[in-house]
Amino acid sequence: MEALMAVCIGVLTACGVYLMLRARTFPVVMGLMLLGYAVNLFLFAMGRLATEAPAVIGRAESHADPLPQALVLTAIVIGFAMTAYVVILVIRARKTLNHDYVDDRVNERAHGAPEKSQGTRS
Repeated sequence: MEALMAVCIGVLTACGVYLMLRARTFPVVMGLMLLGYAVNLFLFAMGRLATEAPAVIGRAESHADPLPQALVLTAIVIGFAMTAYVVILVIRARKTLNHDYVDDRVNERAHGAPEKSQGTRS
């Protein structure tokens, strides 16, 4: 079970980093979401993967650690709010700038804007 959880966290992290390095804004937002999911799984795994263990202390011999569960629940709410904010920010930037590139230099090269010559002085 631990190996499967580690592989899932690694795949989510790798996909999130790959998407964050893209030139468009939508893959960057998706990459941030995947990284958030990877961090949530990591925090949840830090509380030890115990099956059939209650989160309430005193009801059984072994119990699950409730702190990682509370942290993950809080991170889910904050991640949802930040995703909504970033999506609105991306929509506003697209409307204002008329493109959805993360780096404006990519937009200049794609539309054939003249490059500034470095050898001449004016």
